[in-house]
Amino acid sequence: MWKSWSSIKLWKRIAGGLVLGIIVGALLSGAPGVVDTWIKPFGTLFLNFIKMLIVPLVFLSLVVGVTSLKDPARMGRIGVKTILWYMLTTAFAVVIGLIFGLVFQPGSGVEKVAAAVTAKELPSVVDTFLNLVPTNPVAALSSGNILQIIVFAIILGISINFVGPKAEPLERVIDAGAQAMYKMTAGVMELAPFGVFALMAWVAAKYGLGILLPLAKIIACVYAACLLHALVTYSIILKAYGLSPMPFFKGIIDAQMVAFTTTSSAGTLPVTMRCTQDNLGVSPSVSSFVLPLGATINMDGTAIYEAIAALFVAQVFGVSLGAGDYVMIVVVATLASIGAAGVPGAGLIMLTLVLTTIGLPLEGLAIVAGIDRILDMARTTINVTGDAMVSCLVAKSEGELDQTVYDAAPVA
Repeated sequence: MWKSWSSIKLWKRIAGGLVLGIIVGALLSGAPGVVDTWIKPFGTLFLNFIKMLIVPLVFLSLVVGVTSLKDPARMGRIGVKTILWYMLTTAFAVVIGLIFGLVFQPGSGVEKVAAAVTAKELPSVVDTFLNLVPTNPVAALSSGNILQIIVFAIILGISINFVGPKAEPLERVIDAGAQAMYKMTAGVMELAPFGVFALMAWVAAKYGLGILLPLAKIIACVYAACLLHALVTYSIILKAYGLSPMPFFKGIIDAQMVAFTTTSSAGTLPVTMRCTQDNLGVSPSVSSFVLPLGATINMDGTAIYEAIAALFVAQVFGVSLGAGDYVMIVVVATLASIGAAGVPGAGLIMLTLVLTTIGLPLEGLAIVAGIDRILDMARTTINVTGDAMVSCLVAKSEGELDQTVYDAAPVA
């Protein structure tokens, strides 16, 4: 029986759990207490397993990635390429979001909602820069501050390279630890179909169709814009690099399914790394460097959401926006994707910043708050897809992509 179960591709098992969860949740929508008590805990347990992996996996894999890049110039080159690609694709995403918001007018016909909303501030540029360096690396690891963990791991990896042969025992220990984490990740992913079932049953039971129908237009806009960005923007960029889009999307479907249900780029990181390395042929040295950084600062899906949500709020409250406002949305959303990195509730903070910058009422946040989880599922999926694509681009440009593995990505 186990062989027949394991022979089914993981994404199909996850998809089955997702569909079954929606059905069960819809049937139990009148009894949310049953779902909360008997079903949701299994989803929470799965998320706990995923969260357990994040910190050690990011730290160990990133140190391994840096130590494998012995040439400082090469590491700097990869870092610059990664950040530039992340910012460029985020800017494209904002523009697509604006187009959808202007064409489909998701806020037209929606009643205003008066509610008290507390503005959340984005850390200043100086504070963001200063907070990159942990005063206590152990505290950063224990608190799960991903940005500080990334910085400490990079510095430790560079230091190991400079020490040379004397640090080889430490390098081997860290590499062994990373391999153990990869194996642990594979084991945890076998629980994904059950965790996804529980999470989707909870979402369906909690929200139901009642909250979706009045705001169906903005939900449809966000999902359609995200799909367009993935299928068109990413496909064009991949083709420009001589990579076929089809193997790419086949190779990352496991990560997309996990991202869709967990709504966490960091939580999906273990699966994204496995997909890019095993299915797409990205070298561990590149994926171990590019993906942890992307899970923290790359927010293509969130940028689409910010643009559409900003226009949605403007339309609901009857506020006219000019060309300068649209430019500001692009600039602010792109830069905020890095400024909000590692901050809990980054999407809400970014939206607060965008609304404040162009003078829109913050009460608009209350309207989309009820469907934020539904929207978060789409935007997180695109965030993760963008991370994987950039890892392929960087690997290709550095000669670190196994084209044979990439072209033979598993067929669905």
